[in-house]
Amino acid sequence: MLITHDTECALSILVELLNTSPDACGSELLTDVAALDSFVVSQEISEIDSLTPGDLRAVQQLRARLREVFSAGSTDEAAELVNAVVAAAGTTPRLTNHDHHGWHIHYFAPHAALGDHLAAELGMALAFIVMAGERERLRNCEAPDCARVFVDLSRNRSRRYCDSRTCGNRLHVAAYRARQRSAETVPSA
Repeated sequence: MLITHDTECALSILVELLNTSPDACGSELLTDVAALDSFVVSQEISEIDSLTPGDLRAVQQLRARLREVFSAGSTDEAAELVNAVVAAAGTTPRLTNHDHHGWHIHYFAPHAALGDHLAAELGMALAFIVMAGERERLRNCEAPDCARVFVDLSRNRSRRYCDSRTCGNRLHVAAYRARQRSAETVPSA
């Protein structure tokens, strides 16, 4: 599957946004406008004017709608959810060339409200995944105590955990220790 640089960046922002929710990490990470501004800066989201409490509410609502795509029961349902997000954003595709990224497409109007900006950009990234028949790449972490999401961009679609250094490693160590305990309890012949 060919994923453009823009789509990969948008998918990364999508995952980071979804994983700021209380459902994913136990507490709200976008608590105020300052936290939202930090998110915008850390994700290098361009063409954003000053943020307001309205932007915070809009992004939190958008985050909930985008998360529904990950748990959609069918591709038809996922497509319907994506279409609703993108339509509400009022996309305005345009070619742009900034920050040494070469020519690429922005799907949002210049200086659009952050919620509309993210809805258009992230919605279109999800649209490309659904259109390519790759919806199974939108995953929930398989660690039993983790509710984070990720997009599996591995070649063979084998990724199981949001982060192999945390969730994956923790489960592998637990399984190893369980095997060790089991081996200790088996009587010797």
